[in-house]
Amino acid sequence: MKDDVLSATFASDSMAEPTRQSWDAGRFLQTLSYFEEIPILNWFQKMMPGSMPPPPPQVQANLIFDFRQSTQDISQLWGPVDDVVMGGVSNSGLRHDSGVAVFTGKVSTANSGGFASVRTRNFEPPLDLSSHQGIELRVKGDGQRYKFLLRDQDRWDSIAYAYSFDTLPREWMTVRIPFNQLTPVFRAKTVNDAAPIQSQHIRAMQMMLSKFEYDGALNPRFSPGEFRLSIQTIGVY
Repeated sequence: MKDDVLSATFASDSMAEPTRQSWDAGRFLQTLSYFEEIPILNWFQKMMPGSMPPPPPQVQANLIFDFRQSTQDISQLWGPVDDVVMGGVSNSGLRHDSGVAVFTGKVSTANSGGFASVRTRNFEPPLDLSSHQGIELRVKGDGQRYKFLLRDQDRWDSIAYAYSFDTLPREWMTVRIPFNQLTPVFRAKTVNDAAPIQSQHIRAMQMMLSKFEYDGALNPRFSPGEFRLSIQTIGVY
């Protein structure tokens, strides 16, 4: 208990940053546009050749995303959803680097923010993962606690099903995420009366680093600033 208190105190102290910084409205609009949340603009975009997102991945040999072999442009399917959507200034992205996907950027608690994430565009058709028990990640982190989230609805601001996991600095590890241990959340608040996730109807995936756990509790292993999470594969088991 003492170690947890000290960790939470350190996390709180390390988050002390200027409370206000300049907000980038352009990045906010880019996020909404990428995820097709501006109807008129999206209509024009879809009229342009090559503007449609690629088809969703297929499960092959229990792998959904194998970044060791992928030649697809990650930015066509994965996009940032940072705290700029609520006035913050954090920024992140996902890119290929030496056979892995790297989720990296800088997270800031300025402007009452404190999270960075990357999310897939909605899968159409949705993924049917009902014959599996859960998600399996192969990752190498920086010692911080991250979240993996799934969605089974196509709305932008729908309930997400989250799982927090700790990483070891510069060490590869396998993380298993049982579907029946996912926490239903809406904007980091638990939704106790939510139905279990529909694993036969997976619409989107998301990777996140946040200063918060759930219901206002602090992430005890969070540190603002630069972060890095390497992802080798996202699969099922």
